[in-house]
Amino acid sequence: MTTELLAPLDLAFWHLESAGHPMHLGALAVFGPGPEGGGHDDLPELLAARAAAIPRLRMRVADVLLPIGGSAWTMVRDFDVRRHVHQVRLDGDDFGRAVTEAAGELMERPLERGLPPWEMYLLRSADDTRCAVLVKLHHALADGMRAVAIGAGIFDEIADARATAAHRPRPVPARTPPAGARRLAGFAQSRIGELGRAVGVGASLVRASRLDPRGLPALTAAPSGTRRLATAVLPLDTVHRVRRASGGTANDVLLAVVAGALGRWMTERGDRLPAAGPRALVPVSRRRPGQPAGSGNRLSAYLLELPVAEPDPRLRLAAVREAMDRNKAAGPARGAGAVALLADQLPPLAHRFGAPLAGGAARMLFDLLVTSVPLPRAALSLGGRPLRELYPMAPLARGQSLAVALSTYGGRVHAGLVADGEAVPDVGRLAAALGEELAALDGLPGAA
Repeated sequence: MTTELLAPLDLAFWHLESAGHPMHLGALAVFGPGPEGGGHDDLPELLAARAAAIPRLRMRVADVLLPIGGSAWTMVRDFDVRRHVHQVRLDGDDFGRAVTEAAGELMERPLERGLPPWEMYLLRSADDTRCAVLVKLHHALADGMRAVAIGAGIFDEIADARATAAHRPRPVPARTPPAGARRLAGFAQSRIGELGRAVGVGASLVRASRLDPRGLPALTAAPSGTRRLATAVLPLDTVHRVRRASGGTANDVLLAVVAGALGRWMTERGDRLPAAGPRALVPVSRRRPGQPAGSGNRLSAYLLELPVAEPDPRLRLAAVREAMDRNKAAGPARGAGAVALLADQLPPLAHRFGAPLAGGAARMLFDLLVTSVPLPRAALSLGGRPLRELYPMAPLARGQSLAVALSTYGGRVHAGLVADGEAVPDVGRLAAALGEELAALDGLPGAA
């Protein structure tokens, strides 16, 4: 039976989970009409067949004797895809609203840990004219880039390409002789360097930790275990127009949009705008091109103080750009935001018993998560139904009430906001503020 030890960060995500804090990623894909406007009766079987053909989705987590406290991915011999693929009929005339409400409720539910940790839901309108697919993958199974690589297997274009590639003869890899002592010395030098970086990250972490989080009242509320989802769509050409006028990157513009939307939302709620913060954790992928999909989560992160109190959109964007430039100059392996790198230095037993305790410390480091998820640029479809929208969803760490995930597809930026349903019941208003803030940036002199 195929087994593969969980990488340290994967193991940390596995043990960070609790009933009230499920650690799964999500994506909500909304599709257009099918061939000749037909219904969706063929989609459950199609989804099931394509999911069953993805090897990673047939693996579950099992404990191992060695290393002590460790776990491994194990291929399930009697895998039954029907336990993972479901369909839900939605009532009402407003399909968009019904989809986001249903997705929020489904994201509340933890994945069953004795099974391969993923689920797919086909969400169908009452009149069977519209459909969407919600995908849930445990964070131990996938970081953002790997989730895209795994989940993309359901789309026509990816599934067809994989089927074609499976029939091609595979070249026999050339064997490289071991480097002997030189290889051993290189490994030792690498480990010493990693330990040195870990010590530096740990020191930065202590300095950056706060006993009094400076976020919004909603972001520091006690968790309820409920989830609410809101979505927004931003025109990508507007993002690039602002970027060309102001400098920096498209991601800088989007982070400034999030900061402005939070400030607008706070003001409308009557909350005090903090002079510094709230602080966002901005994940950064350390996955190298061509790195195998099964090589574990490869993440670091930057910390960013969102300038919500700055009333001038231009100055707000400049502050974000300068802060991100400083982060990039230091690199993703330095600073308190690189806390994920510490997982590589801890033994499995420490993750098993220490992760639940460490999970509560997230609030001392950051107030919300803001992440960008890269998507394929090519047009995608499912059973001939074109993909219209794709909203990523990030998990909420213990003590967190809001996560903002962004992805670009079809010339538009899709934002998925996951919130604690009781702490942030008006997350829909925050989502709407994203578009208002981008319009404000676009209206600045020189942005036209």
